[in-house]
Amino acid sequence: MALWARTQQLPPEALKQVQQAYSNYNNFFPIEVRHFFAPWIEDQNWNAIDVNLREHEVFAKQLLENLVQLIDQKANVTEDFLGRLQFQDFAQKFQEHYGDQPLRFVYVVKMFLGKEEELLKLAPDSVAASEMFVRTEAQEKLKRDIKQQTERIDRSTQEADTELRDMHLLQEKFVIDYQTHAQMAARLARVQCDGRPPEEVQRLQQTKEQMDRMLLQSAQTILQQRLALAEKHKKTLTEIEQLQKKVVDEELISWKRKQQLCLNGAPFDTSLIDTLQGWCESLADLIWRNRQQILRVDSLRQQLPIEVPEGYSDIQPELNQAVTSLLSSLVTSTFIVEQQPPQVLKTSARFSATVRLLVGGKLNLNMFPPRVKATIISEQQAKILLQNVEPPRGQKCGEILNNEGQMDFHNATGQLSVVFRNMTLKNIKRADKRGGEVHAIAEEKFCIHFTSEFNVGGNELKFQVWTLSLPVIVTVHGNQECQATATFIWDNQFSEPGRIPFQVPDSAPWIEVAKMLSTKFHQMTGRALTEDNLRYIGTKLFGQTGNMPPDPTKIQIRWHQFNRENLPGRNFTFWEWFWAVAKLVKEQLKSPWMDGLIIGFMDRQESNDMLLTKPNGTFLLRFSDTTLGGITIAWVANSNENVDRQVWNLAPFTIKDFAIRGLADRIKDLPALVNLYPDTPKNDAFAKYFTPATGLDPNQEQSGYVKSTLVLTVLDGQSLGAHGGGTSYYDVHTPLDGANPLSPGSDCWSSAMTPRPENATACGDTMMDDGSRDLPVTVGDLADTDFNNIKDWLLSIGSKAQPDVM
Repeated sequence: MALWARTQQLPPEALKQVQQAYSNYNNFFPIEVRHFFAPWIEDQNWNAIDVNLREHEVFAKQLLENLVQLIDQKANVTEDFLGRLQFQDFAQKFQEHYGDQPLRFVYVVKMFLGKEEELLKLAPDSVAASEMFVRTEAQEKLKRDIKQQTERIDRSTQEADTELRDMHLLQEKFVIDYQTHAQMAARLARVQCDGRPPEEVQRLQQTKEQMDRMLLQSAQTILQQRLALAEKHKKTLTEIEQLQKKVVDEELISWKRKQQLCLNGAPFDTSLIDTLQGWCESLADLIWRNRQQILRVDSLRQQLPIEVPEGYSDIQPELNQAVTSLLSSLVTSTFIVEQQPPQVLKTSARFSATVRLLVGGKLNLNMFPPRVKATIISEQQAKILLQNVEPPRGQKCGEILNNEGQMDFHNATGQLSVVFRNMTLKNIKRADKRGGEVHAIAEEKFCIHFTSEFNVGGNELKFQVWTLSLPVIVTVHGNQECQATATFIWDNQFSEPGRIPFQVPDSAPWIEVAKMLSTKFHQMTGRALTEDNLRYIGTKLFGQTGNMPPDPTKIQIRWHQFNRENLPGRNFTFWEWFWAVAKLVKEQLKSPWMDGLIIGFMDRQESNDMLLTKPNGTFLLRFSDTTLGGITIAWVANSNENVDRQVWNLAPFTIKDFAIRGLADRIKDLPALVNLYPDTPKNDAFAKYFTPATGLDPNQEQSGYVKSTLVLTVLDGQSLGAHGGGTSYYDVHTPLDGANPLSPGSDCWSSAMTPRPENATACGDTMMDDGSRDLPVTVGDLADTDFNNIKDWLLSIGSKAQPDVM
């Protein structure tokens, strides 16, 4: 279903958010245009255009022109007069808004499409929609509050600017009056020296005294204005500080936390960073304007020093330091890692990251773009760095190639950022891990340290900024990915803001661990875990069978329990089992899992109980408890010629098996599998996944070869489940030979063989305590079999069966 069609089916609360988004005039894109031209909009490859590359502007301009042309055509064929005027207005405004910046147009369209996808992810059902509505309302309230607070500070700043101009004019008048007063005093002195008449001297003396009083009054007025303006600046800076704490210390930290959880698979609204940039730029503008006012007051004070009388506090010297401190804090806090590097790095493998300065545009750094350097540092070095201690020189943790880049300002988005596209970790120096811990490599944390320096205000202020990436784990082999992933998802989920690098709790509540597992599984497979799935997973993690503990919310899961200690009776940990299952679904079974065809998370007893209530031939798919990354087919059938019924389990299939033949085709091959639990015919469930029959090869005569395919079969007597049996493959040729001989090297029974004696067991059969059997999967699994023993056994029962020679 098309994106816009699914968006229209969102709950009312979510649709309200869609409407609010499209009503944003700054990002002009009317919802009417989205609606009427949805097919064209969704057919365009917007992601092929990088809004940060100027050379892509020609493609963006072509898309803009095409849309405007479609809108004009719509206006011409619209019979309704008002509708025609509306579409004509849309076409004109698209040209006004984006004619000179088509990359901005592409950016806005991509942002809205991403918003729709995000809303669809967050609202799969009414509960999620309700939670999303609450979050949306809170976010909208926050935006209103910040906007109102920003506008209030802006008005105060404008008032201060007006008062500063008035004070400047009054001081200029004072200087002029003072010069006139000086001239009057000089004239009076001359008159007194010349022996002029007393009347003239007295008149001049009175004039001078009058001017003295006026100047004194003006000086007092100027002083009062200075003190009042200083108090106003102090109040304004306090409000700016409060707003900055809300934006930087709360919302930006919250964004970083969401970014961290996003790497575990949690939903993440990528447009939030643009909102944050708008807030940060408003703060930078307000701080800079107030700083300029404070500097002008300082200049006026130097030109006309007026002593502050006793009983009054002169706070002016503190203001300059306070406003500079606010600006420094804002700049250093808004130097962020927008796109994190991969949290599992391999030496000699390329990786990328993006660093962004949210206030770069307001500081006019686009005129002289700063350079950014990336280095890799250890956990200990990160601790030293956060303690504001100069790290020891010459200590290198590792070397990164292509680790320097210049920040670019993108007119379309207003972003100042640098994208490191081709960084390569050349080498790494690890800490001395004494004792030879098995998990040492996968649990050793590093991070990427980004640094830059630049001047602001004509070299008036110099900033040295740095930021750290999230922890990364450096591996040397692909088989370390599982353990490394466990390390970083635990760190992402349970680390706290402001921690000492890279401390993380050694245990966490089960309910939080369950949320983490469900989120990660959803990220890898496309579908989250259900309560039943988590109940079963919890029993494995707790080391219990059957039901969960009475109150699982009080249970703490230890890290060692999660990824250090083997599961009871197994040679692998819980995380290794969970990771292997998720990888199996991701690489081979994603679509059936998304369609709900795989129950997956259940134990053998539970599947037996479910299947024994259904007719023969009912089957289900569950993940193996004993084989990493394995899935088995369990089905119910008669256990002998009488009416006894039991559940049979094929030995688990793995990723390697499905690389040979897919799950759906394997199910199709086995006639005893009739209905997928509870009662869906297997063809209805899996038909769309069957490999289409290719028929005869039209080039057969020229090639001289007959085409073949693999088919799965259970080597048995007449029916699957009547006697049990193993599974094997045979080639189906065109035309197909009617015989189905025993596969080479196997002692399993096939339908082409002499019926098996009653007491004979099938190849590899293992009778379980519950009466079910594990059946082997492939002849390849018998590679280590002693074939001499098989030959002796076959001769002992008088079998004449011989392997088919291909």
